[in-house]
Amino acid sequence: MNRRHTSNSISWSALTALLTSLAACAPPAAAKPAVSPASASPVPTASAGTSPVPVSAIEPPAPPAPEKPRRAIDAAVVERLTAAKPETSPDGVVKASFPRTDVKVDVDGFAAMPPFMGLTSWTAFTPGEKPDVEAMVMGDLVLFQDEVNPVMSSLLENGIGVTALHNHFFYETPHVFFMHVEGEGATDSLARAVRAALDVQKSVRQKLPQPKAISGVPAITAPSKIDPVPLDALFGAKGQVKDGMYKAVFGRKTTASCGCSIGKAMGVTTWAAFAGSDSHAVVDGDFAVSEAELQPVLRSLRSGGIDIVAIHHHMSGEQPRVLFVHYWGRGQASELAKTLKAARDLTAWDGKTSST
Repeated sequence: MNRRHTSNSISWSALTALLTSLAACAPPAAAKPAVSPASASPVPTASAGTSPVPVSAIEPPAPPAPEKPRRAIDAAVVERLTAAKPETSPDGVVKASFPRTDVKVDVDGFAAMPPFMGLTSWTAFTPGEKPDVEAMVMGDLVLFQDEVNPVMSSLLENGIGVTALHNHFFYETPHVFFMHVEGEGATDSLARAVRAALDVQKSVRQKLPQPKAISGVPAITAPSKIDPVPLDALFGAKGQVKDGMYKAVFGRKTTASCGCSIGKAMGVTTWAAFAGSDSHAVVDGDFAVSEAELQPVLRSLRSGGIDIVAIHHHMSGEQPRVLFVHYWGRGQASELAKTLKAARDLTAWDGKTSST
């Protein structure tokens, strides 16, 4: 019994030693890296019936393409072509200023107001954003009333638009007007257009150092006697007649900021009023235009010798936006009417070109 028990004990001891030796020789299990839930990202897996997504196909998104730097405005070109020493701002705008020192302006008892107080014309050039536009120019020109329309014609003929015309003062002598301009194109072309307009302004003052108080056209003294028949035929509408004067009114429509539809009765109108005689008439009035119509209408009126006296808005928040062009003209009534009719025919954003 004792020998059999000893023999079994030895066998179990040997077996235990063998198992311990085998365990020591086995390779250690690979440690799994610790991944925090926040940094873990799901690995695409193949759904049933699809091929597995290779890990090499998972790539980070491409970085955004760097923005192309805007072409800088060449200040030397602006200086050479405008004959003014420009200033360049940190954001790349090149601004040329032209103080009006040639005429003394008295404003409400402030004698000989210095240009620093707001009597300085300026134009500023900034790089264009469109692929084919090198530069955009904006500006504000200080003009006397006999300079306004010659300068406007020069700007329009040379590719610069006129966007506003108004006053800044009351009780000034002589009257001063401010013309806002805007255009796009090559820097040298825009600078030449600015220079041409300033040269026109200077030529007016060289001929007459002091601005004119009146146009010089003979005054109208006799009672008005305008024949309405040919004007009705030209305008294609029945005009109003009063004391020998004539007025044609053409309504337009827009939607005010309140959502209300407004038109002729609310003052959204193009109109023309004639006085004097058929051979020697004066006409004044207003054009209600969309923003896209403004420059064509200005060019049309100026080509027919009609003076522009104001460009501004009457409302805010309306759709479509409406700008108002106030004008004044002198000449034969029929010729004036033809010019106005040609300009009115350029306006059609509400789908109509006649009285509503």
